[in-house]
Amino acid sequence: MDVYEAVRSRRSVRGFLGKPVPGEVLTRVLTTALRAPSGGNLQPWRIYVLSGAKLAELKYLVGERIADGDTGDPPQVLPYPPALPEQYARRMEELGALRYGAVGVAREDHAGRERVRVRNWDCFGAPVALFCYLNEQMLPPQWLDAGMFLQTVMLLLRGEGLDSCAQIAWGRYHRSVTAIAEPPAGYVLGCGMSIGYADPDEPRPAIPRAELAEAVTFRS
Repeated sequence: MDVYEAVRSRRSVRGFLGKPVPGEVLTRVLTTALRAPSGGNLQPWRIYVLSGAKLAELKYLVGERIADGDTGDPPQVLPYPPALPEQYARRMEELGALRYGAVGVAREDHAGRERVRVRNWDCFGAPVALFCYLNEQMLPPQWLDAGMFLQTVMLLLRGEGLDSCAQIAWGRYHRSVTAIAEPPAGYVLGCGMSIGYADPDEPRPAIPRAELAEAVTFRS
């Protein structure tokens, strides 16, 4: 698969088969992804990959919290600005309509939407979860570096016939993730990522992207 096809075929998959992901494939992907660029060569990401009993333990911990009505931890990092400009708020609203509509959940069905969201913390059935941490002293440029690393991982996974879903939703239960991943003190959870083989029967609505003229300005 060439890089253009990897970019075009990468999607946020929200339904995975239980098929195991070979360890040697994950090692190959992550070893190669470490070539991702970073300012000053800081390589600010610290990655934890959970599978098997460890991932099952995390899912159980968070599942118990949800069942007890625990709505989550105080945020370490806000996932979105408190007041999104209209352009971006509209895109988020369109995404919600497509995502929930694909599984038959109406906008006003708040309980149904929450049932869909809860699948985040089961990794949508994926057998592998990756968690990206950064030192709390890192600044926005280093968070950009971590994003480039994660995108590199996702494209390499496509090259291996795998799919993924990057999930800022894990930040809601970051204390449970930290209890299992055990990063050093002073590290902040950036996001999680579910990894596996996509379930072909899971609805996958096409998510529109901005037109080139809306996002890119050429000056010459």
